[in-house]
Amino acid sequence: MDVLVFLGSPRKKGNTEVLTRTLLEGVSHAGSTPEIIRLNDLKIAPCISCGGCDKTGKCVVEDDMTPLYKKIIATNRIIIASPIYFYGVTAQTKAFIDRTQALWNRKRLQKISGEWKENPARRGFFISVAATKGARIFEGAILTVKYAYDAMDMAYGGEFLVTGPDKRGDMAKYEEKLVKARAAGENFIRGLDAHVD
Repeated sequence: MDVLVFLGSPRKKGNTEVLTRTLLEGVSHAGSTPEIIRLNDLKIAPCISCGGCDKTGKCVVEDDMTPLYKKIIATNRIIIASPIYFYGVTAQTKAFIDRTQALWNRKRLQKISGEWKENPARRGFFISVAATKGARIFEGAILTVKYAYDAMDMAYGGEFLVTGPDKRGDMAKYEEKLVKARAAGENFIRGLDAHVD
């Protein structure tokens, strides 16, 4: 099983990437092949709320998001990874998520026409790192990601959340979390409870 990984951190080899790559060791151990897509390297325009996808289920904006739609539709496992910026996902991640509105309309239109085929095997996962330890630091990001997966017709398969790491390299100090991340990656692929924080 192939796994699409949308890495929303603009910082290469930062704490979110270190955590994500560790979790992907578990994904690979479970027999899946992850494909990492670094959102910061792509040109994804924000949704312009033009209504173009309302009648067709296809986004009229042509940019680096365009080929991602087919990839999303074709896979059964997706991971979104983003650090927390002001109690939410990064701008790169949010632009990507907002553009999944076309997939929501695709699903809506196919349900109306009777073409829709639900696939309960499709699941999405969320990885996030926050430097601060506010009690509600992840709430907004989790809600955003959950609704993104709903647009992509995926069940929410859990999350792996870490508070504390700030400077590049800090994540390596959280050895216990990294061990748990590998296990969470395996569990996500096997369809087991992967919720860890």
